[in-house]
Parts: sequence; C-alpha cells; structure tokens
Amino acid sequence: MKEDENPSSPFAPTPKPPYYAVIFTSVRNEGDQGYAQMAARMVELAEKQEGLLGVESAREEIGITVSYWRDRESIERWKADAEHRIAQKYGKEKWYAAYRIRIAKVEEEKRFEKK
Repeated sequence: MKEDENPSSPFAPTPKPPYYAVIFTSVRNEGDQGYAQMAARMVELAEKQEGLLGVESAREEIGITVSYWRDRESIERWKADAEHRIAQKYGKEKWYAAYRIRIAKVEEEKRFEKK
C-alpha cells in the first residue's frame, strides 16, 4: 500500500504528479447485452496492467470512468490489449450510443478529507 493510500477511500490511490488520466465518458444504449460482465472483466484485466495506478467510475445519464496511469506507454499497451480491443469493438457495435476518450497529464492534485 502506498503511504498516502486509505483502503476505505472511494478515490483511486495516485502518486505525487505527474501522471496521466484517461477520461472515458459514455452514453449507453438500452439493455445490458453482456455489458456488466464485460465491464467487470475490463476492470479486472486493467488492474493487472503494468502502469495502472487506479480507477474511479460513476454512472447516471452519462457514465464517467477515469483511469490513472504512470505514463503514456502504459496507456498505449492497455489500448492494444487483445481482450480490451474486443470490448472496444462490442462497445461500438452494441453498448454505446456515443463516447469520448480524453487523455490528460495530471500536473497538480489537491486533496481534502474530513477526519
């Protein structure tokens, strides 16, 4: 465990910047069509990727998943992962009405946690 990591925190454990964030926002189509199972598998698989720091996710009208990465090379390896590429294909074919992926370099982080 990282020295600043709180195991009960809902936030991804991230190091002192810089690091990278992949921000995936999406609008889903109706029905599950295997989405929940694949989404769980992608989190499980991503957690095994070298360079992943953590993931945060929420869904209402739009879904937002932010994954944090050590470097751009780690992001590119994840993008090219064979199982992840299958999920990307299904996403376009049946799960998403629309999505956007943004990659940002995190240069500063502020924290607050009431004790």
